[in-house]
Amino acid sequence: MDAPHIPVLLTPLLAAVAPVSGLWLDGTFGAGGYTRGLLDAGADHVVGIDRDPLALEMAAKADWGGKVTLVAGTFSDLDAHGPLDGVVLDLGVSSMQLDLAERGFSFMKDGPLDMRMSQDGPSAADLVNTAPEATLADIIYHYGEERASRRIASAIVRARTAGPITTTLQLAEIVAKCLPRPKPGQSHPATRSFQALRIAVNTEFEQLVAGLEAAERALKPGGKLAVVTFHSLEDRVVKRFFQNRAGQGGQGNRYAPAAHVEAPRFKLLTRRAVGPDDAELAVNPRSRSAKLRAGERTDALAGRTDPADLGVPMLPKKGGR
Repeated sequence: MDAPHIPVLLTPLLAAVAPVSGLWLDGTFGAGGYTRGLLDAGADHVVGIDRDPLALEMAAKADWGGKVTLVAGTFSDLDAHGPLDGVVLDLGVSSMQLDLAERGFSFMKDGPLDMRMSQDGPSAADLVNTAPEATLADIIYHYGEERASRRIASAIVRARTAGPITTTLQLAEIVAKCLPRPKPGQSHPATRSFQALRIAVNTEFEQLVAGLEAAERALKPGGKLAVVTFHSLEDRVVKRFFQNRAGQGGQGNRYAPAAHVEAPRFKLLTRRAVGPDDAELAVNPRSRSAKLRAGERTDALAGRTDPADLGVPMLPKKGGR
């Protein structure tokens, strides 16, 4: 089966946002799986946004029956396409990107150390070969939750003195030597470090916060927002965003007054994160870490959010932790 054509959590997503109609936006178009699902479920038109030129090139070859508008860009600017009846965001790296060794996202295949979703700007190799040791340690610790970050950063800096680190397997080997051999069933030792570098290269948390705010501005009252995350850091941000926007912020206690609660901007459509069932896991093992959260827009005015309130990982401004 062709992995890029398996949209993660599509069935529960469509159930959460039903009924589907009107103008929707797929902010992470990829191979178009969510867009096809939305059209099949009743959407009249879908705006598909992706910053990956390859994804858009492939999408342009498909027959969408005049119901899809493809846009090169990032979902942080999605409010330029409103007002919308719904928004879908599938965060993280796509299966299509993982499966192409030349994109440099995966440590399972050797390829250039790239990781750029947009295929422009500084690459992971640029970051690994030029960033100060303290910066590398902070990125790996805060974006990858890797406790051995200092050891790994030190090993990277030592290795690059002998020559540039240019391939995925080269970096994966450096990281693996810093950590215990994984037990059966455990993830590859380089998983957290690769995640952290990818997040840094693509400014994923800045994009996420901006995209959630843009969706809030773009959605009509009654419009739906569905977000699929793939690791705990992403899910924490999305969970707190929905809680904050649904008026479920801090209630205060006898030592501190309750925070001012503004009019809810979303009504929660998923009380808890929704994960894959056994049937989906059997078909698509990559869905195992996926979580879905969804909300329905109210008529309250859109606002701004403080990234710190959402639990966005923050890199120290001058190194150190």
